[in-house]
Amino acid sequence: MDHVEELKKLIREVPDFPKPGILFYDITTVLKDPHGLHKLICDLAAHYEDQRPDVVVGIEARGFVFGPALAFRLGVGFVPVRKPKKLPAATASVTYDLEYGTDTLEIHKDAIQPGQKVLISDDLLATGGTAKATVKLVESLGGIVSGLAFVIELEFLHGREKLNGYEVFSLLKYPE
Repeated sequence: MDHVEELKKLIREVPDFPKPGILFYDITTVLKDPHGLHKLICDLAAHYEDQRPDVVVGIEARGFVFGPALAFRLGVGFVPVRKPKKLPAATASVTYDLEYGTDTLEIHKDAIQPGQKVLISDDLLATGGTAKATVKLVESLGGIVSGLAFVIELEFLHGREKLNGYEVFSLLKYPE
């Protein structure tokens, strides 16, 4: 059995969460499995070893789980992207549209230096809105997005389309 199938077996599928009709892919079952977590991080990092970024950006909240581990494995630093009013120094922010409303993300203004190669990391690529907003934040600081890494991609939501022109890698893909 290959690594992808091994990892997929560790993902708990929770029907009707957070609302009826939604099938939720719960990663906490991978996180608690030492072999699964190790394999997941190693497989993500292996994809980027030849194109090593200068820094990994993780998106709140689950990007904080995978981003630092990925940064450590690649031997680079980690930068958090957070919800408003969570970062203590001067921030840059972006507001973006959700299905029903808007949301905002922030990054420290000094977190990314102009010209730095940035790998954006999160647990899930769904509709792509949060990832696209993070791309805008990184680029507003002069960073160069070298790629976007996701543990899971829900292909049927077509989030990758919002990230055209960027290298997108998803370890586990769910077609429907």
